Amino acid sequence: MTVASPPLLRGDGASAQNRRSTRLATPLGDMLVAVSDDGVLGAYFDGQAHQPDAAWFGARVEQRDDALLDAAAQQLTAWFAGERTDFDLPLAPLGTPFQRSVWELLLRIPPGETTTYGELSASLSPDGVATPGQAQGVGQAVGHNPVSVIVPCHRVVGSDGSLVGFAGGLDRKRWLLAHEESETTRESRLF
Repeated sequence: MTVASPPLLRGDGASAQNRRSTRLATPLGDMLVAVSDDGVLGAYFDGQAHQPDAAWFGARVEQRDDALLDAAAQQLTAWFAGERTDFDLPLAPLGTPFQRSVWELLLRIPPGETTTYGELSASLSPDGVATPGQAQGVGQAVGHNPVSVIVPCHRVVGSDGSLVGFAGGLDRKRWLLAHEESETTRESRLF
C-alpha cells in the first residue's frame, strides 16, 4: 500500500500554460483529467457539477503520450483499485486565494476520516471560530474543487455527519467514503 504525504498546490493558481487532457475509466464512470505545465488542473467525473466547458480542458492526448497525465491516470487507477491511499502529484488547480486555502485544508484530511464544513471554516479563522459568511464561502470552495478524489472534498460532511454536497453526486460520495473506509480498515489489520 502506497501512502504519500499530501501534495501542495503549486503556483498562484492563475496559470495554465499548455493545457491537455485525457479520459480515464473509473468504477464511478469516466473522468476527464486535465494538466498544464504547472501540474494537475482538474479531475472531473462525467456529469459533475461546476465542470468547465470542453475548450477549457485543452488538447486531448493519450495518457501514455504525456508523463504527467500518465502519472495522474496511474495513481487514480491504483487508488480506485485500493493499491494506494494518497497521491503524490504536482497540483495546480485554478482558483482564488481563498478557494486554494480551502483546498489545501482538504489535502490534510487523512484517508478514511472526515471533517465538517464548520470545522474547515473554523480552522481558517485566527480565533478558531467560524463566521456565518465564511462557512458559506468554505462550502462553495469545497463544492468547486476542480480536482475530485485527488483533493478529497468527498471527506467533508455535514455537521451531523450526514452526506451533503458533492459535485459528483451523493452516490459517488458514498462510494468514495466506503472505499476509503474499507482500505484503511484493511490496512490497520495488516499492522
